[in-house]
Amino acid sequence: MPRYLLFPGRHHLLTRFQADYLRRLATDGDAAPTDRVDGAADQATGDGGGATVIWAVTSANHENTRRNPVPYHRREAAIERFSVLTGLRSVVVPVFDTAATDRFAEVTLKNVAAATGRELTPADTVVACSTPEVAAMYERLGFAIAGVEAEVEPTPARPWDVLLRLAAGDPTWRELAHPATIDVYRRYRLDDLVRAVVNDPVVGDEGGLTATRDYRTYAEAFADAAQRKWSAVREHVRPGRIVDVGCGAGAVLELADREPALRESDLIGVEVARHLFEECVHKKAQGFFTNPNVFFYRRNVLGGAVFAPRSVDTTLTFALTHEIWSYGDRMASLRRFVQAIYDHTVPGGVWINSDVCGPDGRDRTVRLRLFTEDGTNPAQPRTDLASLPPEEVAAYVGGLSTRARLDQFAVDYRFPFTYRPVPDAAGTVPGRTDAREMDPGTAPAGAVVELTLGDAMDFLTRKDYTDNWLSETREQFCGLEYADWKALLADVGFEVDPASSPSRNNWIVTNRLAPVASLSTTDGQSMDWPVTHVFLVARRPVNT
Repeated sequence: MPRYLLFPGRHHLLTRFQADYLRRLATDGDAAPTDRVDGAADQATGDGGGATVIWAVTSANHENTRRNPVPYHRREAAIERFSVLTGLRSVVVPVFDTAATDRFAEVTLKNVAAATGRELTPADTVVACSTPEVAAMYERLGFAIAGVEAEVEPTPARPWDVLLRLAAGDPTWRELAHPATIDVYRRYRLDDLVRAVVNDPVVGDEGGLTATRDYRTYAEAFADAAQRKWSAVREHVRPGRIVDVGCGAGAVLELADREPALRESDLIGVEVARHLFEECVHKKAQGFFTNPNVFFYRRNVLGGAVFAPRSVDTTLTFALTHEIWSYGDRMASLRRFVQAIYDHTVPGGVWINSDVCGPDGRDRTVRLRLFTEDGTNPAQPRTDLASLPPEEVAAYVGGLSTRARLDQFAVDYRFPFTYRPVPDAAGTVPGRTDAREMDPGTAPAGAVVELTLGDAMDFLTRKDYTDNWLSETREQFCGLEYADWKALLADVGFEVDPASSPSRNNWIVTNRLAPVASLSTTDGQSMDWPVTHVFLVARRPVNT
């Protein structure tokens, strides 16, 4: 009979099979199947007799992600309830997520020792684990393994399979889940949470929009631009309930918190990316905010309504709507979002949106002349960047000429993107014979291509984001032009305030575009650089 049963796992859902298996293993040292899978407490062991089950709850610092939907404290509550109902003596230990390592077993054992003072050894501990790769790590350390589901024929439904049944709307999950899980899920509405998170079409397994994004650099950029953003919107903010959707690390709300006129307002941040949301919560815990009514929600605004109808006075969105367009279903997703904002806005309330914008006439064909002498010009663009470490991707793309970077952009960009090389005066095509094939050697300076104005600006406004290249090439900046925005807002029911307007970021033009590129019409007439951004102040009419 072992003294301890170490049971590592994420434990988002507990099953009736686990209850029967662990009770027999803990009390008899033998997990031979019986007919008892109802989860009722065993009176003979209700006093905590038998082995102690050490629940090592992995990914304990993750929640609201597809891989880890349920917060640790709810998982712990279900385990404690499970232990009472089964008569098991249990100890629950959180284990924070770590990068993939073949020393995972040692890391878990050290976490148990640090949290409980128990030094588990092969002499007094059996490891209950159904994942062969994880079980092998403990076997190498000398531990005996109880295979749980893996040692039973036919194989019972594993907890994650039961959770996926729940997410799919299959009511049979309740027949397999332990009553402790069903109880905790019902009380805290976790079944709704699991369905929303697991079925989310936008957010990835680890809780971000894309696995290639460096959230540290994003948070730094948000903080650097916060004062400029707040200065632009401050005069339009209506006191009351103020919501920043896509709040990043909360930098704009920090500035709102310092406004005496808003001291009676609720300041609410909504952020979908786990990394940024956790930074918001950390800031609040560290006393960054003086207003006691500062709250943060981790929500995907495309997953359904976040706030009750007519409950928000001011909604702020910065650099968000192009992501909804890009990672969702473009106009369909954006319209749902705009409708949700309208619905939760009080009559007379305001939505202030600042984002990138497509140029007027974005579908017309233009000529784009690009430098080739400011970097290398490979014979072919690479198709394997997704398999490289981020620093290698940044170094490679950063070393390309502007013209060669266009070719690489065409490979990595997830939206339709076509362009045609233009012959020079001698009738030869500089650099490229078609959109996917480069002639060997260095193309002449000023290679020209024809493409739509929107595609040209999508490339030019993204070409310098080499640190997040594979993330940036998943987004489209120029999906809508200003006229499209006005039409969409009016169609939903908003009134567009005269303060709204498109604009051009002249710093980008001077420092990023003009030195390496130029625009012209198809007949060779020089063109000025178009707008790059939009500022929208949309009000819900008072009489709605």
